Amino acid sequence: MSKNLDRQLVPKAGARAHHWSTVLVRIGAGVLLLLALAAIVSQLNLHRNLHRLDARMLSGPADGSANALVAELADVAAKGSGKLVNVPSAGSFENVERLRAARGSCDTAFALAQDGEIDAQGGLELIGRLAKSDSVFLLAKNGDTIAGAAALAHAKIGVGLEGSASARLAQQVFGLPDLAALGVDLRHVATPDAVAMAKDGRLDAALVVVDEDAPWLGQTLRAGELQIVGLAHADVIARRIPHLRTGRIGAGQFDVVHMIPNEDKRVLRLETLVLGNGCAGRSATLDLMTVLSRRFPDFIRHNKETANTTGLPLASAARGFFDQEGPELADEYVPWLVDVMPPANWAYILMAVSLLFNAMGFGHRFRLWRIDAARVKLEAELGALFGPTTTLGDIARATPEEAAHAHDTPAHRARIEEIVRELEELAARSRRQSLSVLVPMGQEMAYRYQEGVVYETLAVLRDFLRRTRPV
Repeated sequence: MSKNLDRQLVPKAGARAHHWSTVLVRIGAGVLLLLALAAIVSQLNLHRNLHRLDARMLSGPADGSANALVAELADVAAKGSGKLVNVPSAGSFENVERLRAARGSCDTAFALAQDGEIDAQGGLELIGRLAKSDSVFLLAKNGDTIAGAAALAHAKIGVGLEGSASARLAQQVFGLPDLAALGVDLRHVATPDAVAMAKDGRLDAALVVVDEDAPWLGQTLRAGELQIVGLAHADVIARRIPHLRTGRIGAGQFDVVHMIPNEDKRVLRLETLVLGNGCAGRSATLDLMTVLSRRFPDFIRHNKETANTTGLPLASAARGFFDQEGPELADEYVPWLVDVMPPANWAYILMAVSLLFNAMGFGHRFRLWRIDAARVKLEAELGALFGPTTTLGDIARATPEEAAHAHDTPAHRARIEEIVRELEELAARSRRQSLSVLVPMGQEMAYRYQEGVVYETLAVLRDFLRRTRPV
């Protein structure tokens, strides 16, 4: 007997060796698992790239600044694994029409346009406004000698093709009541032709909307072929046409040695807008905005600090991007999720689910309370029948003679039988409600407790009724 105990309590040397070998195997497996996890994590790229950007963007004429700008944006996108296709066009007005028409096919998602060209009811949305605006230049051979608007009376001015952004702007400016009285003759010719005709005198001036850093503009001014007409009262015009701003071309900006222009020139300016038609997903839109903020470091600041006067609704993705000064956390790491629904909507859904579960929990607790209250009420009635200090054990231990003597009236027995029926119904109700969807997982045991107490009482009362049954 003692030898058997010795064999059971003292392990053999082989068993000890097997135990330690098992421990070492488990430690080795744990170390290998940690190394494997470390290798996997080291390969993860938690840096957000732009691979979800795969879209076409309408720009402008192939030799224009808008086209060159979108080409730059496409290069920035490509460096971040994104794809932005530069789609040439006739200009801003055509971009708006083509972008609106593409809402059905979604072959094009974005476009550049100048402020003032967009119908706010056309189903387009604003992605952002570029801080670098296009300037409105009035170029003439004797531009430095034109001192005010009165000198333009009956002048022949080339304003671009009919329907173009420059032509529409010229009609707005020279259509103002006091300027309309000048009788300016607006000629609808292509911008390059208008500039050439202004050079040889066939036109008195050419109105062009262009980036002030456009190479051809600097070459033309440095060659002395044309000069900038300064609009001394440009701020008055801009005040009457909401989408216009004013700017300054500094003296010597195009040639500081020969001072071209020879003095500061006031010009009108138009903001360049980035538009969307709703075809691009949220993550693709945010990738484009990331490209814009990389190309224009003040892109976010400009859009936060200046009012949106375009009349277009700001894209929901853009609003969050500007508020957070970049992609939100969910946009950064789970872009596939926010493509299904914006983060704010997910927050509302989580709140709704939380409220739903709270309401379900309240319903569960209320029903459980009602079961407990009904049970306690029946127990109180038993106390009134058997005595306030009588326990179930007392009832169970009572001899038939004691029970019959204490409760020999038919009314007492009838009431006990009624309490038994009510307890049976209460037990069935507890079981039924414990299976309800209102009951949180694991909370059904509270109902089981109620059922246990009820069945214990039922067992005592049924036995009592059996023992006191009249012969």
